[in-house]
Amino acid sequence: MPRVKRGTTHVKRRKKLLQQTKGYKWGRKNLVKLASTASTLAGAHAYRDRRLKKRTNRGLWQIKINAFAREQGISYSKLMDSLKKNNVEIDRKILADLAVNNKKVLKAVIEEVKQK
Repeated sequence: MPRVKRGTTHVKRRKKLLQQTKGYKWGRKNLVKLASTASTLAGAHAYRDRRLKKRTNRGLWQIKINAFAREQGISYSKLMDSLKKNNVEIDRKILADLAVNNKKVLKAVIEEVKQK
């Protein structure tokens, strides 16, 4: 069986790793051992935070909606309850966007819901 030299594979693997950690601080960008752990941890955090992002965004939407609702004299929970009872199917993401960018429309929706 012929001898297999793995130099090219070895170099390719390290190059790929260092390419992934480009821009990191200190030795984590150019020392293979440190780069390897940094890359692994970065991947773990990225995986976790893709799920956390959804929770964080929902919380931010709630804050934006609540701030606008309070200006209109209604609390967030009462607003969401009345929207649900009146079968208004606008989700929190859209409501938050309206609260920031199109206040007149959201004000009209709130007034309509308050009357019923």
